[in-house]
Amino acid sequence: MGIVEITEENFDEVVVCSDKKVLVDFWASWCGPCKMLAPVIDEIAAERDDIVVGKIDVDEQMKLAIQYGVSGVPTIALFENGDIIERSVGYQSKEELLSELGL
Repeated sequence: MGIVEITEENFDEVVVCSDKKVLVDFWASWCGPCKMLAPVIDEIAAERDDIVVGKIDVDEQMKLAIQYGVSGVPTIALFENGDIIERSVGYQSKEELLSELGL
């Protein structure tokens, strides 16, 4: 399915109204660990069709970052029915990340 760029404008459609769990990568272009995590997020998006994978640039979508309590990047949040059910902060391997998020 690929990665969906999430903005304030499409957040409800992509995250809240999704019939699947949504893995959201809150990231920033200046963040070294975010750059290290990007290939992991790409792999998950390519391999998993049971979840939606999206990215939110915290600099461009600051309101969403504040709304969901993102104080450090990368923050990976797993949403279900529009609510965060799991959260991970910082770089982790794909296996560690999926395990921590219960995927």
